[in-house]
Amino acid sequence: MAKKSLIKSIHDTMWDLMAGDERVLIMGEDVGTRGGVFRATEGFVDKFGEERVIDAPLAESSIVGHGIGMALGGLLPILEIQFADFIHPAFNQIVQEAARLRYRSNGDFTCPIVIRAPYGAGVHGGLYHSQSVEAFFAHVPGLKIVMPSTPYDAKGLLRSALYDPDPVLYFEHKKCYRMITGEVPDEDYEIPIGKAEIKREGDALTVIAYGLMLHHCLAAAERLSQEEGREAEVLDPRSVAPMDWPAIFQSVTKTSKAMIVYEDNRTLGVGAEISARIGEELFYDLEAPVVRIGGPDVPGTPYSKVLEDFFLPTPDQIYAQMLELARY
Repeated sequence: MAKKSLIKSIHDTMWDLMAGDERVLIMGEDVGTRGGVFRATEGFVDKFGEERVIDAPLAESSIVGHGIGMALGGLLPILEIQFADFIHPAFNQIVQEAARLRYRSNGDFTCPIVIRAPYGAGVHGGLYHSQSVEAFFAHVPGLKIVMPSTPYDAKGLLRSALYDPDPVLYFEHKKCYRMITGEVPDEDYEIPIGKAEIKREGDALTVIAYGLMLHHCLAAAERLSQEEGREAEVLDPRSVAPMDWPAIFQSVTKTSKAMIVYEDNRTLGVGAEISARIGEELFYDLEAPVVRIGGPDVPGTPYSKVLEDFFLPTPDQIYAQMLELARY
């Protein structure tokens, strides 16, 4: 075991994957000499060369389009979108091409690409460097969307994503990059995509969250335990497409109360689908209405620190809602 930050775990996992399989290559903006804006590929070009670590032009549609062609040619490209906010120029390639390739070819072709992108607010990045975009893509059959929240999960999910025959969007919360650390085994392992994990056991209510919000929820759950003696169960879906509905339903059936926390705009976010499915499937098991906490419905995360803090759900806000729901 080695203790690593989230970004270090991602860096080392990609390094090992490239060292072990010559089909793996990396392409994105500034991934070469600079090592990526967050240093996720630092040292890669010196080790693996410019033919496998490709500095791309500032053209996301080109990055993804070329990646699809590489995958069709038998390669395993890891494509970096510098910020998730910049992924929109590649929307057509991702949704119309990569996601539908297996279906439109009647299974003759697959599209094994991984698209990495840092998402989320809390780093004073303003509205073009802070977006959560997972809900846009969760609507599209044919795409898998992974949201690792811990260094351990980051390694296992990235290895699974690389060898998945379908396109995988691998979103990493940028505030967690160096804030979150944890033990990561040296040996290779994979975590199945679509398999949730209970990060904290409890029976008072179920809290579902990923990314930065997961860690806020864990802190709030600990406070609830210390101050009220009530134990919240915290579930990390780890991927939002596919979603591990059996794990969610099992937890909510046990606690009879559900709360979903996500930082994306509240309306039509991932939490809206989770809430709807819980209401449909578990209506008679619920002792209280399902609670959702999300970001406000504003066009973007503000640059001002005061307004950014207002935009993001905080551990105090989450705790207050946990307490109210636990006492319901």
